[in-house]
Amino acid sequence: MVGLSSGEKHFIRGGIAQDLRSDGRQRLNYRPVSVEVGVIPQANGSARVRLGATDVIASIKAELGRPDPLRPDKGKVSIFVDCSPTAEPKFEGRGGEELSTELSVALQRCLLGGKSGAGAGIDLSSLMIVEAKICWDLYIDALVVSSDGNLLDALAAAIKVALSNTGLPKVTVDLGTAPDDQPEVDVSDEEFLQFDTSGVPLIVTVTKVGRHYIVDATSEEESQMSTAVSVSVNKRGHICGMTKRGGAGLDSSVILDMISVAKHVSEHLLSVLDSEIAVAEAAAMS
Repeated sequence: MVGLSSGEKHFIRGGIAQDLRSDGRQRLNYRPVSVEVGVIPQANGSARVRLGATDVIASIKAELGRPDPLRPDKGKVSIFVDCSPTAEPKFEGRGGEELSTELSVALQRCLLGGKSGAGAGIDLSSLMIVEAKICWDLYIDALVVSSDGNLLDALAAAIKVALSNTGLPKVTVDLGTAPDDQPEVDVSDEEFLQFDTSGVPLIVTVTKVGRHYIVDATSEEESQMSTAVSVSVNKRGHICGMTKRGGAGLDSSVILDMISVAKHVSEHLLSVLDSEIAVAEAAAMS
């Protein structure tokens, strides 16, 4: 991003202080959201989400695998993010690799809970077919096509929409006679089960600029932040995960304030995204 002059920085910070941002939004408003589904035909599910000038794609690939011995009653989900060098000059070379890793780790923390799987926003037990023997492995690949800030929220939205577009083939299991045998499975080419996304959260990133909080920060606004807290919240208002960026330390009362803002904003964002998903699915069927 082109460096900002002192006048531009003052304009951005002054607008936020007056609750009138440079693009006309108030502090707690998101940019317009648009959604497409089924954008990658080879995938089990896929989606493209645009948040202002930020543009991301997520795809879901499902494969049969074996559960982790430490979590024999849960399936597995892996999340990988790639930042296209054409999205922004700083994504070329090592800069893009570091950001891809940072975003992947943040999404895993916010969507998949702790190492035990506790608190996961994606229900890993729903991916189990035969306990300790066969499960679904979901590979979630996300691509940043264009970047103008708030990548984490956009990526989480694209993953939620892609999961809502995901059909898992119906699996018939022959358990055999011996309990130690690996079961034989028949995977249908015609029958698919829709992935349940009712508990899958969105991420709301609350960014602190000066003394004020904003959501859906643009790249220019992010350059003026002191810190940002990303909170994953589901429809029931449950916090599924959280991550922080920025060097400034935060008092616990400030963190609680930012979580409260994220929960409040998430209700409207979830409603908007649900509406966009319905429109996108109708367009894909026509």
